[in-house]
Amino acid sequence: MSLTRFIGKVFVPRQKALEAHINNGEALQKKVLKNLLYKARNTEYGINHLFAATKGYEDFTVNTPINSYEELKADIDRMRHGERDILWPGRVRWYAKSSGTTNDKSKFIPVSPEGLKDTHYQGGTDCVALYLRNNPKSRMFDGKGLILGGSHSPNYNIAGSLVGDLSAILIENINPLVNFVRVPQKKTALLSDFEIKRDRIARETLNKRVTNLSGVPSWMLSVLTRVMELSGKRHLEEVWPDIEVFFHGGVAFTPYRKQYESLITKPDMHYMETYNASEGFFGIQSDPTDKSMLLMLDYGVFYEFIPMDEFGRENPSIVPLWGVKTGVNYAMVISTSCGLWRYVIGDTVCFTSTNPYKFIITGRTKHFINAFGEELIVDNAEQGLAYACRETGACVSEYTAAPVFMDGNAKCRHQWLIEFSREPADLKEFTAILDRRIQELNSDYEAKRYKDITLQHPEIIPARRNLFNDWLKLKGKLGGQHKVPRLSNSRDIIEQLLRLNRENVVNNTVNG
Repeated sequence: MSLTRFIGKVFVPRQKALEAHINNGEALQKKVLKNLLYKARNTEYGINHLFAATKGYEDFTVNTPINSYEELKADIDRMRHGERDILWPGRVRWYAKSSGTTNDKSKFIPVSPEGLKDTHYQGGTDCVALYLRNNPKSRMFDGKGLILGGSHSPNYNIAGSLVGDLSAILIENINPLVNFVRVPQKKTALLSDFEIKRDRIARETLNKRVTNLSGVPSWMLSVLTRVMELSGKRHLEEVWPDIEVFFHGGVAFTPYRKQYESLITKPDMHYMETYNASEGFFGIQSDPTDKSMLLMLDYGVFYEFIPMDEFGRENPSIVPLWGVKTGVNYAMVISTSCGLWRYVIGDTVCFTSTNPYKFIITGRTKHFINAFGEELIVDNAEQGLAYACRETGACVSEYTAAPVFMDGNAKCRHQWLIEFSREPADLKEFTAILDRRIQELNSDYEAKRYKDITLQHPEIIPARRNLFNDWLKLKGKLGGQHKVPRLSNSRDIIEQLLRLNRENVVNNTVNG
């Protein structure tokens, strides 16, 4: 008997419980808010914001302000130094290191025991539950799962509080039974040097029966490339014949899809997107025919949303889940069992359905280009690049884009730095197709591009091989959950990359 068929029975009750997401979204979310307020009523934050007297959502919005990391930073720092009952009951020992803010190199997101259990691990459980529901003939537990994680950050530890990438925290605290169905070994998974870890993972897993993958697409692709180098094979299914699913998240999969489809050619390979961030686990692709994700409503997360056309205003509209509309771009606000209260996470989403609540990630509140009123978001860029790749046969590995505010001829444009794994035969044609597609997707961009009056034709600069990985390495961010900012309203990031691109060209010329 297949081990998967036996283990799969454990997930049946949860598969049935998830059906409540279809018709009972509002009730589920109100219950989550009630539980969060009750548990945190005697914390310092709960006392200061009248949690014990808060009767419902309306009271909550009156008593509790919207917060960025800066507003919560002082409390989080006290928690890291061992103080109890500040934002969440008891002492929070673990902190997920995330990308920094305007004032700090890194953010430290509290990860409470409750948050681990009712949000992060529940999300992992539900991924499997939904996958097995959609694929009843799966045999994923008949082999091993390759789970790619980050590392601890001991330099940031304070008074017994521990810091690491979220994925490292999850691996460190995982139920020991899971280690029987996962690879690589724990000490390898938590290595900090990604280049060493990449090689060791490949060597440890090469002769294992791997059936499923979990991780960030860019870093997993790097590991799989090393597996192929060591094996001498052309396709991954020649190494792991039983490979059947990749649970991916962290960055959009669109730029990597063609590379994975070239690497894994078996027709029954599955790809399942997840939305798991340092701050919580929020969404799962529940239907393989639908690219949008199901918003997970009964975890330790209460959701609110700010329409992006009001984001940054002094008093923007803020709506709970039951107030959202489809087709509107929202900034997401969360309150969680890790002690984040009305916290602006920085991601933007757009709902495709409200029964059930399903959405796509459209970008970041800070990762966009709106230098000339064009309001270009990451979702536009991803769709445009995917279309240009389909039309030209090109394949994009990494990219970033930023505005050129005015060149020597007083012309303004968008500048793209793209690392191709397969370059287009005609870069001008690729650029023109990308430009046209984004105009079709974004009316503001189209208006600004009209007759080249405001915004000129975009410029694409090909990046050398491994440019983006080299940049991340210089930043100490190679591997884990780190990712390249796709769009920026300033030129800070792209100038760093362009400089590194030019330096390598010069070095190669001298060495040659």
